[in-house]
Amino acid sequence: MHINEQYHDLPLLETQTYQFIGREGEILTKEEQVLNEHLIDVYLNDQLTMKLICLPQHLTELVLGRLLTEHIIQSIDDVEQFYICEYGKRAKVYLKQSQTTDAKKNTSFVETTPTCCTGNHILNDYFSSDYPPVPVTPIEWKPEWIFHMADTFADGMPLHGVTFATHSCLLARRDEILFSCEDIGRHNALDKVIGYALRHQIDLTECMVYSSGRIPTDMAMKAIYAGIPVLSSKASPTTEAIELAKAYRLTLVCAARRDRMKVFSQV
Repeated sequence: MHINEQYHDLPLLETQTYQFIGREGEILTKEEQVLNEHLIDVYLNDQLTMKLICLPQHLTELVLGRLLTEHIIQSIDDVEQFYICEYGKRAKVYLKQSQTTDAKKNTSFVETTPTCCTGNHILNDYFSSDYPPVPVTPIEWKPEWIFHMADTFADGMPLHGVTFATHSCLLARRDEILFSCEDIGRHNALDKVIGYALRHQIDLTECMVYSSGRIPTDMAMKAIYAGIPVLSSKASPTTEAIELAKAYRLTLVCAARRDRMKVFSQV
């Protein structure tokens, strides 16, 4: 796959002035750093397919991860060329011919509304797929590996420390953290770590991820489609996500903090 990234160091934050009003009646004018929302249009074989609202950081990883978790591609080998413009506003992805044919087989498509509210939209039947989810292959894991990720998260993520407005996700293999990222939505952050693994040819079937956000079915399904055997989170799951994890042999660990965790599903 050939990658051509033209964008560099797009602004993530902007200083905004606000009026602070205290309970005792004090009124002050202050400033703080606020996140910038970014919109990127994603074209597949020159067809506008996705509009993603995100932070303008790790955009290639976001798009690659989203293509995998929406089962448009099965691996990085399905992508022939990848381009992002200098403003990070337009991504062009060219799939190999066989993958294009497979993606267009189905003509009926119903969009599923995700549990996040970041305004992401999908626009055509590239999202119809003949690739059903398959159970993940469990791995042996140790609680201290997840505690290590929880420690790293608790020690502070850069943008969250400034704005308290991001979700985070970490990618690890055993006790080694390979990548971490932040975004407005937890779905984007998970897609970014998946895309990072694709881009750097890291075997996701050997990895664990840690999310700062809650785990409903759509988050669990992203991990299943990516083949990730261990999904952990600082937050809580839904009943449906737990049942899904059990059905697809996904180890699901939630309320994972520095001193405790809850294992809801393991093989």
